[in-house]
Amino acid sequence: MERLKHVAQRLDALFRIPGTKLTVGLDNLLGFIPVIGDAAAMAPALWLVWKARQLGATPGALAYMMFNLVIDFVIGSIPLIGDLFDIAYNANVRNINLLEVNLARRTQRAQPVVERSVQNLPV
Repeated sequence: MERLKHVAQRLDALFRIPGTKLTVGLDNLLGFIPVIGDAAAMAPALWLVWKARQLGATPGALAYMMFNLVIDFVIGSIPLIGDLFDIAYNANVRNINLLEVNLARRTQRAQPVVERSVQNLPV
């Protein structure tokens, strides 16, 4: 989980714009290269979703994570407006926060496993 957070931070929040709460990351910087930059930034973002699936994120959470990436890619592809949107939206950080909440809820709902004696199993 720490590695995923680290990647998301590098993609979306490498440094803060002074005097604001806005952050800029590698995703934003790549976004200045029309289409190719947005496509290149999509690879690590998709890796984060793939890892979320491996960690046990629910299908609903995975769908929402993909929705965040689609919004980020489509609007981010618009010259200038997309770059400004990208700085404000931070899809990767949103997705990691969503994953943490999703996994925490799954953990709270988990039922304890009760070992049954081999003698008590039906034949």
